[in-house]
Formats: sequence, structure tokens, C-alpha cells
Amino acid sequence: MPTPPVTPRRRLVGGFVGTFVEWYDFLVYGLSAPVLAALFFPQSSPTAALLGTFGVYAVSFLVRPLGGLFFGSLGDRTGRIRVLAVTVLLMGAATMLIGVLPTYASIGIAAPALLLLCRIAQGFSAGGETSGGLSYILESAPADRRARWIGLAVAMSWLPAVVASLLILGLRAGMGTEAFLAWGWRVPFLLGGVFAIVGLWLRSRLDDPEEYVESAREEKPANPIREVLRSDLRPIVLVALLVAVQAVGAYLLLSYLYTYLTTVVQLGATAALLTNAGAVVVMALLMVPFGRLADTRGRKPLMIAGALWLLVGSWPALLLVGNGGALGAFLGQVVLAVGVALFAAGGFVTMVELFSTSVRVTGHAIGYNVGYAVFGGTTPLVAAALVAATGSAIAPAFYLMAIAAVGLLVVLRTAETRGTRLRTASTSENPAELSPR
Repeated sequence: MPTPPVTPRRRLVGGFVGTFVEWYDFLVYGLSAPVLAALFFPQSSPTAALLGTFGVYAVSFLVRPLGGLFFGSLGDRTGRIRVLAVTVLLMGAATMLIGVLPTYASIGIAAPALLLLCRIAQGFSAGGETSGGLSYILESAPADRRARWIGLAVAMSWLPAVVASLLILGLRAGMGTEAFLAWGWRVPFLLGGVFAIVGLWLRSRLDDPEEYVESAREEKPANPIREVLRSDLRPIVLVALLVAVQAVGAYLLLSYLYTYLTTVVQLGATAALLTNAGAVVVMALLMVPFGRLADTRGRKPLMIAGALWLLVGSWPALLLVGNGGALGAFLGQVVLAVGVALFAAGGFVTMVELFSTSVRVTGHAIGYNVGYAVFGGTTPLVAAALVAATGSAIAPAFYLMAIAAVGLLVVLRTAETRGTRLRTASTSENPAELSPR
């Protein structure tokens, strides 16, 4: 009996569940930063230890463009699913290894060196995950629901931060701080390896979308990197600049503000985790209505609104976060979450629609990962350094405002991609003309 074809909805579910697993593994490091700083770096200067932890975090992003080149080219030449299976396996293995590493007290300087190697492997994997996953979901989606489907995938890449936060909170409460610092901190990393096995199983049951299969029959470039650099350099640059707004805004929330709340604001660890997790949930939930607006009204209005929101709202948001209370911390983070979700709802789908199917993963991977290496991975490090250098708790707000202003100018120079024909990355004025898949 022949195997029934994989439906678009099954591809959506399989794609975003795999994305959830992948980004749980990647984001748990940022939420564990205060513990990692205490265990993997010398404690003669706690500030230097924290900066060292965020430095390792930033290096993993610098490796992402290399992973993007490798997995992007592979994804365009051999298929989306093969790449997504490899990335989730590599990410899970590196995450599990972090969970068994000896600390600085046991092996000295080798501890942060091994931590760095694991983060390099995670960064290499992440370089292919976003571009491959978003391309897969875009090419599986009905033509009039691409932004909504991409929005669901993006939301599933943010929610792991909530799951990891609640897991860390539960472990701290259940075993006590002393036991958590002794060995409990390893549990979230070890679970990441288990989750990766689940993600690999899910992705092994999927196949490539018809859009990619038909494109590969017509045109499969022998060297996607050379092809995309020759024909799509402008979209690559646009993606690298557009992603800056998303990268800085999202990673302030996902990887910095918990540490900021506990070390700068001196908010309790429980309140810091809960307020941060609540704001991330709000950000993820907003992707559904905002994605619908991006499908019906266009991508650019959402990006313009998001950039303006962050330009105006970042300063009062950080004032609220820094007031020392849990309610202000939550409300301030929600202000940031709204701006990030607005921009992401239009931006993520635009960045994959700018490229034709034959080179989509490669082109997106180059621009996206260069942008994230420059802006995303350095966000916690830059934010912590700004606070340390200026003595101002709200200094990171001005960095985000500057990035939002630049992003607004870039959006105004970017074409509206609603109605794009995926095969050629050309645009129809009427999205109804596009045949849904």
C-alpha cells in the first residue's frame, strides 16, 4: 500500500515542533548565564566572569555565517529535510555535552574553553536551522497564509525560552539553590539532548515541499553560493540590515533581561524568570494576529510600525524594567515584546520571500546569519558593557533605539513582498493570482 503524501499542515506541525526543539537547545544557555558565569569562569571579578559568559555566547553567533554557508548550500542542492535533520542532531549533541562538562573548579581554564567549543557547534547548527526551517514552512504554506505560518514558526522559536525559564524555576524551587548550583543546572542541558532525538524523529517523517521539488526539477544550481552572490547581493544586504532590529530586540528579551534583572536591578530570581517568561509568551501570541495582518495588509506596514514602536518605546520600557518591582519589569518587557512582534510578523516572511526557490536557503542564510552575528549574538555583551561603562541601567535602550532608526530607513527601501511568486521571487499585485499549495 503506497504511503500517503505528507500534507501541508503536517509539514507545518513537523516543521515548527522541530524548530521548538532546536531553539530550546540554543536559548537555554542565555537563561543559564548567571550560573555559567559562576561555575566556568574565575570569580576574582564577577563582572568579568559575566562578560566572559556573554562573550562565549557572542562567539557562537560569529560561527553562524559559516554554518549558514554550509547548510544553506546543502539545503538548496539536496533538499530541506536532510539539512533540518542534521542541524537538530548536531544542536542536541552539543547541548547535552554542556550538561556534562566539568567546571572551572575542576579543570581550570579548560572549562570555559570546552564551553566555547560546544557553543561553536551550536552556532554552526543554528546557522542552517532558521533558514532551512523558514524556507521549508514558506514553501509548504498556502500562498495567502505565508506570513501566518511563518509567524507560528517564529513563535515556536521563542517559546522554548519560556519552557527553559519555567524548568529552571521549578528546579531551583524543588531542590534549593545549593543543589541547583551543584548539579541541577545540568538538567535543562541534558533534556535538550533528549528533545533533539524527538525533533529528529519528527523531521524524519516529513518530505520536501512540492514547491522545492518542482523547482529542483527545473533548476538546481551546482554552486548556490556563487549563484546567489552573483544575482542576489542586494537582497542579502537587505536581510542583514532588516534582521538587526529583530536580533537586538528579541535577544534583549530572550537572553539578556533575565540576567539584567537579577544582577543590575537586584530583582529576585523567581520574579525575574516569571516576568521575562510572561513577556515572551505575549510576544509569541501576538505573532498570530500580526501574521494575519501581514497577509491581508502587507509586510511593510507591520515592519514600519514595529520599528517606530521600538524607537519611541525602548526608553520608557527600560525605565519600567529598572524600577525594581516585578510589575514594572513585566510591563516594560511587554512594551518591548509588542514592538519586536510587530516587526517580526512582517520581517521574517519578507526575508525569505526576497529569494527565489532555487537559492532561497543559501541567500537567506548568508544575510540572516551575518546580521545575527553582528547584531544578535553581541546584544547581551553590548548591553552588559554599556551598563558597566556608563553606570546607567537604561543604556541598552539607546542601543535598541539606534538600531530601530536604521531599520526603519532600510524598511522604506525594501520592496513589499506580499504576493511574491516563490519560484522566481517576482511579485504579483494580486495575491489571489498565486496558486495556493
